[in-house]
Amino acid sequence: MPTTDLLVARGKKLAVGAGALTAAAALGATLLAAAPAHAAPEPAKPFGVVTAKTGLSQRQYPSTDSSVRGHLHHRAQVGLVCKVRTQSVGGNAVWYLTREERATWVSARYVTSNGPVRFCKDVQRGRLLPPSAAKHTVG
Repeated sequence: MPTTDLLVARGKKLAVGAGALTAAAALGATLLAAAPAHAAPEPAKPFGVVTAKTGLSQRQYPSTDSSVRGHLHHRAQVGLVCKVRTQSVGGNAVWYLTREERATWVSARYVTSNGPVRFCKDVQRGRLLPPSAAKHTVG
């Protein structure tokens, strides 16, 4: 086969390969355009792990003077809504509002969070109180 015929044959193979590549790229662009737009992913909800060896009391309000509403065992995971600065416990004045149905407070002195937790003033009021409590809130 003469050199010219080899070059023409190679050119045809390249053209076929380039055509397939172009078709695949066009199909990919079509699928991308047809895909629904997704909102930015919601940030992961923060949680904490109880570090106190004897466990941790859950309080009605962020204070050791407040009534105990429950107890979390050592290494228990608890969802966190937000935090406030109030009564210091062991040198740590931060308290976390839990994400449980019956929202309670735990001292951050005995909880290690998985990441940043926003201050309660930066969280919408409706998310701070459970639906039943928000319904009966006055003022």
